[in-house]
Amino acid sequence: MRLSAAQVFTLADAARAGGDFAAAETAYRALQSDPDLEIRTEARFRLGMMLADDLRRYSDAAIEFRHILDDQPKAARVRLELARVLALMGHLGSAEREFRAAEAAGLPPEVERMVRFFANALNARKTFGGSVEVALAPDSNINRATRSDTLGTVIGDFTLDKNAKAKSGIGLELRGQAYWRNRLEHDADLLVRGSVGGSFYGDTSFNDISASLQVGPQYTSGKDRITLSTGPVWRWYGQQPYSVGLSGTANWQHPTGKRSQMSLEGSAAHVTNKRNSLQTADTFTVSASLDRAFSARFGGGMQIYGFREKARDPGYSLASGGTSAYLFREMGRATLVGNISYSHLETDTRLFLYPRRRIEDRYAASLAATLRTLRVGPLAPLVRVKWERNRSSIEVYDYKRFSAELGVSSAF
Repeated sequence: MRLSAAQVFTLADAARAGGDFAAAETAYRALQSDPDLEIRTEARFRLGMMLADDLRRYSDAAIEFRHILDDQPKAARVRLELARVLALMGHLGSAEREFRAAEAAGLPPEVERMVRFFANALNARKTFGGSVEVALAPDSNINRATRSDTLGTVIGDFTLDKNAKAKSGIGLELRGQAYWRNRLEHDADLLVRGSVGGSFYGDTSFNDISASLQVGPQYTSGKDRITLSTGPVWRWYGQQPYSVGLSGTANWQHPTGKRSQMSLEGSAAHVTNKRNSLQTADTFTVSASLDRAFSARFGGGMQIYGFREKARDPGYSLASGGTSAYLFREMGRATLVGNISYSHLETDTRLFLYPRRRIEDRYAASLAATLRTLRVGPLAPLVRVKWERNRSSIEVYDYKRFSAELGVSSAF
């Protein structure tokens, strides 16, 4: 006996109501093979709601909602549910982006009320979460070094060692971050964040690893969010300690309309250089950014920043500033993100050995694609290509770089 789609929906809904979630999930997934798009969409939506509300499998629910939006990007209710689930997972930035995308798509009055209702989910945040990214990374210049054979100095030209020149290679990129959140008050959380990242090569002398731990309160005031944090930062290069620091950061996020959001951030740190004590420094950074959704599947943003490093040796003290912009576009079951940036750097004075002050202009661009059509469970393939050009008045800092990353990412 062959059951109709309506009958299978009835059985699935009854199983869910009776607490037999395994049977309900099997039935909903069976309906996803139906040739009728509307039936497949409804099955995915009901499955996503069950996964989120009954089983609290938020990551799996987000996958179901994302599948629907790949086919029907203007499905406002589905996008709002995706935003709610992302908020419950603790991915507040992604949740707010989906809210802006829903607004950009245009919402009827009754759905506008739902936006205000679901936006409250940003205060019902997940206690623990994070993300992991693993990728193979062919790179034309793994040490960001010059291709020049010599270095000009006040006492003549020095011949550079091969390890001081640009070296290509294929490495393994690992990046991960995790957070733990504890409610302090109705509008305040204690937020603990940890991150680690590294580039690993066959020649371990080029391995570059960094890690940080940030602890502090996060406050919600109306639609604004204020985050204060402090903690240590470590870096290892070539398997040996390179630097250790202690930093403090303040961040303020404020919506500037239904489709956009601005962010202001300031930070200060003291960094001890383990290789060269003259580079031990106090650093200060300020930045401002604006993000906007142009439509349900298209958005972008820009950032400006200023940076000051006051080192023990004025030759290592520097100031820099720059700007960057990005655009993202969802195309079918893939998300494309393009980024361009420019920065200018100047040291306070020249180092004794060099004939002039270090002055640089750096240009960079990247294009990344997340291919959800090839997703395996929570793992989504990603492809990223990057180009970088640093023009410097000092040969050793002048370089070109082209790299790519082929890997997977996952959020939990």
